[in-house]
Amino acid sequence: MKRIVYLFVALLMMATADAQTFESLNSPWPKGEPNPYGKYFIGQSYLADVGGGVMNVTFEPGCRNNWHIHHKQVQVLICVAGKGWYQEWGKAPQEMTPGTVIAIPAEVKHWHGAQKDSWFQHLTYHKDVQEGASNEWCEPVDDATYNLLSK
Repeated sequence: MKRIVYLFVALLMMATADAQTFESLNSPWPKGEPNPYGKYFIGQSYLADVGGGVMNVTFEPGCRNNWHIHHKQVQVLICVAGKGWYQEWGKAPQEMTPGTVIAIPAEVKHWHGAQKDSWFQHLTYHKDVQEGASNEWCEPVDDATYNLLSK
């Protein structure tokens, strides 16, 4: 019985270690370069332009962006690898897994990022962009709030 417990613990540690590497995502999408908007993130994120106005954002485990608002434009998120979170101000968080698509209406305060134990990638683009469109960065998603999320 003791050997089984040790084996289980060893396998669990290996699985956790694998979840901590970008390569464990087996993603066809590029990791990208360190995100030039990194000052608006807790943790490390990466950005890759994949063409056609579409960007790929890669988040290390636990990384998330600050609350923010897209003015005069709709932001679309498409999860392509890993596990993440999306949350609108005053609403419950939504889990994002590959295939999840979220269209965020203009003027909605929100954040998105990786789950604690998983890398996360999403494609993003803007639609219904009006003249004067902009992005307003707000306060960080603090650790106390983030750590309440399960999974």
